[in-house]
Amino acid sequence: MTGVIKVLGLGDQVVDQYVNLAVMYPGGNALNFAAFARKLGYEASFMGVFGDDRESRVVKAAIDAIGIDRSHCRTEHGVNGCAKVAIIDGERVFLGSNEGGVSSEKPLDCSQADFDYIASFRLVHMGIWGHCDHLLKDVSALGVPVSYDFSDEFTDETLKAVDYVQYGFFSLDMPGYRVKGLLKRLFSPSNRVLVATRGSRSTIAFDGRRFYEMAPRVVKAVDTMAAGDASLTAFLLSHEIEGKGVEESLADAQRFAAQAVQLEGSFGFGVPIQGVEGNEDA
Repeated sequence: MTGVIKVLGLGDQVVDQYVNLAVMYPGGNALNFAAFARKLGYEASFMGVFGDDRESRVVKAAIDAIGIDRSHCRTEHGVNGCAKVAIIDGERVFLGSNEGGVSSEKPLDCSQADFDYIASFRLVHMGIWGHCDHLLKDVSALGVPVSYDFSDEFTDETLKAVDYVQYGFFSLDMPGYRVKGLLKRLFSPSNRVLVATRGSRSTIAFDGRRFYEMAPRVVKAVDTMAAGDASLTAFLLSHEIEGKGVEESLADAQRFAAQAVQLEGSFGFGVPIQGVEGNEDA
């Protein structure tokens, strides 16, 4: 059990509204990282911006039930981050989002106390949807290993984040030789490992010296939402915290992701879209 080790998800939290099921679930890349780390036995925290609507209360209730610390979050007047999705044959289909809601309008602003808090963690995970890129340089300077999810929506501007992180994760729908060329070109002195998932094709990782490739583990999924987040969480904890090699960490990532897709939503805690009530906390 590794409960004394603390990790932080910094950035986005949302509700995923499953329109064809009339149910919504808490999610978001940074929050999913914290939730999955908690499931794997680590002390986990989340730091981000909430709205003050009922959707935000649903997410807060789930965070508290899991045992994730959110003491350095902000609550702002406005709508919470929300994405609309449909599940078709176990596969998620995104229908649109409000681009983070209030978190994009009023991004997280860190005080010195916040930076001291961030510095207390063993690992920090951020991502392209977190609206926290303005903090990346300062967070990197704290000396805590930083992970960043570039997804498949990166641009030349967002790729500049590679220079500030130790781990980068990409979703790339391209042949293996092109993936290897991109990872090799992007790899910077600050990096430890860059990882690219390719859907039903093999995952490719690069540690600056050699490439690693692992075929996907095919399972019957209940819901593929957050499969990538589960995978990167397990990889990070195995490699960075437990000191396992890249290949063993990739195998751990596959095993945990295969478990994660057996649950509805990112990590459960679904509630009806209509008639949701929650605590009126800040």
